[in-house]
Amino acid sequence: MPGILIIAHAPLASALCACAEHVYCSAPRRLEGLDVAADADPQTVLQQAAQAIARLAAGDGEVLVLADAAGATPCNTARRLVFDAAGAARLRLIGGVNLPMLLRTLCYQHEGLDDLVSRAVEGGRRAIAEIEPAEPAGNDPSGLAGASSSPCASSGASVPCPDSTC
Repeated sequence: MPGILIIAHAPLASALCACAEHVYCSAPRRLEGLDVAADADPQTVLQQAAQAIARLAAGDGEVLVLADAAGATPCNTARRLVFDAAGAARLRLIGGVNLPMLLRTLCYQHEGLDDLVSRAVEGGRRAIAEIEPAEPAGNDPSGLAGASSSPCASSGASVPCPDSTC
């Protein structure tokens, strides 16, 4: 089961991890977030990210790194780590992380790294859509009557989420 590292401008990485914990009612396994402050020293960020990857790679040696914006410091740091990995760990990097991408990734975390990358990208892309206004359904003031509470159902997963206890 690949580890997952989110590296993003502060406080996005922590916020995404907190959202995942909220959705799954517990902290997902092998998930870490690294917030990069605006004034962070790039070398320090590189060291912190390398340490997180070493922790997450324990076991099968695979880590999926999700970065917030391609070309920005967090993604460039992750890109350098992926380049420098040289076989110590098998790493893949995706830029443009969003919450649906993360939830789908956690739903399929039991799959191999290459399949997980495909699932993550698909989940992130499918979740981007213009939403049309709608009339509230029945007596539900939120307009969400009948909506599935499973993050896997909303992300198109066909298997139950491994850590969902809700």
